[in-house]
Amino acid sequence: MGQRSTHAAPGAQGAEAQPPGSWVHDVHWAGELRSAMGVASLLFTTLFAVDAGSGRLDVTRGVLWAGLACLLFVILLPHRVSVRPGLLSARGLLTKHTVRTDSLVSVHWSDGVAQRMILRDSRGSRVEVDPTVLARNPAMWHLLDADSRSSIRQGTLRRGTTALRQLAQRIDRETAHTVFKVSGLH
Repeated sequence: MGQRSTHAAPGAQGAEAQPPGSWVHDVHWAGELRSAMGVASLLFTTLFAVDAGSGRLDVTRGVLWAGLACLLFVILLPHRVSVRPGLLSARGLLTKHTVRTDSLVSVHWSDGVAQRMILRDSRGSRVEVDPTVLARNPAMWHLLDADSRSSIRQGTLRRGTTALRQLAQRIDRETAHTVFKVSGLH
């Protein structure tokens, strides 16, 4: 429940064969999109109303507030993360990055304020993913975990088993916490 799948047209072949299977999308993405739109709209409305109430509103200031609201929306807009057997894709407003999860060569945490997991494949492709997306979407995590184990068995994943283990432990902790909370034991 909550998963949306898309299938390729029968007989559709790209330049290279794609792994079979349907896409699993982040079930919380639509809510985050609505939140980003709501916050940006609230900022625009507030700035517009304050300026209109003070009598300082003109076209230039209105355009400035609209631009500021659009900038906030772009900053808050989450990437649309999708996984299927062998592939992980992160789509932004203007970009889309895809990595082959069945031939990963490295997985590591990014340095910075927002924690990101960076995955690289044997073809040089790179994707940054918010680990919270994987933690709150068990179907996505299951596919990534299975493919990363395949990469380990094939010997392509040379760096990153620690990062994957840390993420698995985090997901296990959050799952256990949720089970205890739902059962009334916490």
